[in-house]
Amino acid sequence: MSAGFSRTDGLLRCDGVALGELAERFGTPLYVYSAASVEAAYRAYDAAFAAVPHRICYALKANSNGALLRRLAAWGAGADIVSGGELAAALRAGFPAERIVFSGVGKTDAELQAGLDAGIGEFNAESEEEIRRLSALARRAGRVAHVTLRVNPDIDPRSHPYISTGLRENKFGVDLALAPELLRRARALPGIEVAGVQCHIGSQMTDLEPVAAAARAVAALSRELLAEGFALRSIDLGGGLGIDYTGEGAPDPRALAARVLPALEGLPRKLLLMLEPGRSLVAAAGTLLARVLYVKENRGKRFVILDAGMNDLLRPSLYEAFHRIEPVVERGRPRAEVDVVGPVCETGDFFARSREMEAVEPGDLVAVRDTGAYGFSMASNYNLRPRPAEVLVEAGVARLARRRETLADLLAAEVDG
Repeated sequence: MSAGFSRTDGLLRCDGVALGELAERFGTPLYVYSAASVEAAYRAYDAAFAAVPHRICYALKANSNGALLRRLAAWGAGADIVSGGELAAALRAGFPAERIVFSGVGKTDAELQAGLDAGIGEFNAESEEEIRRLSALARRAGRVAHVTLRVNPDIDPRSHPYISTGLRENKFGVDLALAPELLRRARALPGIEVAGVQCHIGSQMTDLEPVAAAARAVAALSRELLAEGFALRSIDLGGGLGIDYTGEGAPDPRALAARVLPALEGLPRKLLLMLEPGRSLVAAAGTLLARVLYVKENRGKRFVILDAGMNDLLRPSLYEAFHRIEPVVERGRPRAEVDVVGPVCETGDFFARSREMEAVEPGDLVAVRDTGAYGFSMASNYNLRPRPAEVLVEAGVARLARRRETLADLLAAEVDG
């Protein structure tokens, strides 16, 4: 049996475990993850880039569940973090500090200091001011910060505008043309060692030509810096590889390697290639289980109302993102066109509009597929709704990875006054 989710005898399962059993045991809404699926995705990246020294740094923002992080750390992954909280989570999960790269456009002084104190591998700086602040903190602490500079090559990743990060109008990185002079100034600062150049142009990319163009741009800049005597130790191409949400296909790590590795030819073998995938490691490994509360019709429009809402899975409301939705138990009922919605008091609280699917009835379970990335990590308590539980299935055994929040959890931080 392949790793992940499959259907046998009409029942949807995760690595052999029936999802209906998990819903009865842990309740709904419920996130279910396949450990084997995550490992297979990580191993595919590792194998695809075996021809060069490399490090696969998992982007924690996709899903920061500790059970998944501990396994990725044990398999040899690095960690790509974007906050002090993610730094603490990565260290707690067992990622060695030297395998951590700290990204993000707005790091606070406290976060920079925490990274210095931990001795992380690289700070992925996004501005000259950030490098100057880091220099001052490193000098006071008697430490050296290894800096990679995120450059913005003004390349359209051809994905959703909210997740495009490599265009001139985006807030990320520095203009590619300005990078050499900026790094010359950075090299003279105390406590700073320029380690390399980084580029990340966007997320959910299924067209690899923009990625290849970005790789060529970063490689050309690296060659220029090496010729000037910069002691670079890495070249970082970020992440962003898309997954197959719709069934139309998506590139895999081998296809990615075939496009980007030729751009690096001629660079010194000592340079460590760093990649920072998130979605493509965990998205397909997760499913959100929800129970049908009501089915109603309004002037010929049929609504399937679930006990999960936009606070549990924001992507459809935020991006109009597509997720497959299917009954956990197929009963051979007729198919119908429905809107699949949640209980949150917003018209934007939907999972699918005008979607054809097998008819369901109140009490039935449905699975919202490919929700392992940017599902729980973007969940909220909107409408004062506790966030779902998370379950990890490994070797045919399901374990609670995060308990369901309670109303007491939501109110605990309030201060009476």
